[in-house]
This record gives sequence, structure tokens and C-alpha cells, in this order.
Amino acid sequence: MPSSSALGKRDGGDGILAALSRSQVAAHGREAATMAKKLLRSTGKAAWIAGTTFLVLVVPLIIEMDREQQLNELELQQQTLLGGPTAAPIK
Repeated sequence: MPSSSALGKRDGGDGILAALSRSQVAAHGREAATMAKKLLRSTGKAAWIAGTTFLVLVVPLIIEMDREQQLNELELQQQTLLGGPTAAPIK
């Protein structure tokens, strides 16, 4: 059985793996891997920006809207307990 160095010498001095790594398929694979890494990195940055924007802008708005709804419900409850005119609930 010939050794791997003997097989490499029959192919013109280069091994099969070396020849494959220089092929067009391998070049396209490396290019695709590089592009995938860039896409993943930019997607992560976009997710970070969207997440922090949501926390800074939207969460306080939701909390304030909830507070206002609770206040409106409390005022309506007080009006009904005191016997005042009842207003239609605002939704």
C-alpha cells in the first residue's frame, strides 16, 4: 500500500486536499462563509439597536398608558360610589 506522500507525488507534488483547497468550489465556500459571518454580525447589531430602542422608547410608553387606564378606572369607580353621574367608559 503506497503511503500518502507517494500518492501526493503522483499528483504532481500536491496532495488531493491541497488541490481541493485551491479549487473554485473551495473559494466560493470561503466567500460564502465570510459573507455569512458579516451578515450574522450586522444582524446582531440590528437586533441590539432594535432591542435597546424598544426598551428606551416603547416600554415607558406602555407603562404610562397602563397608569392612565388605571387612573381612569379609579375615577369611574369613585364616581359610581359617590353617586355622581356615570360617564361612558373610555376605551
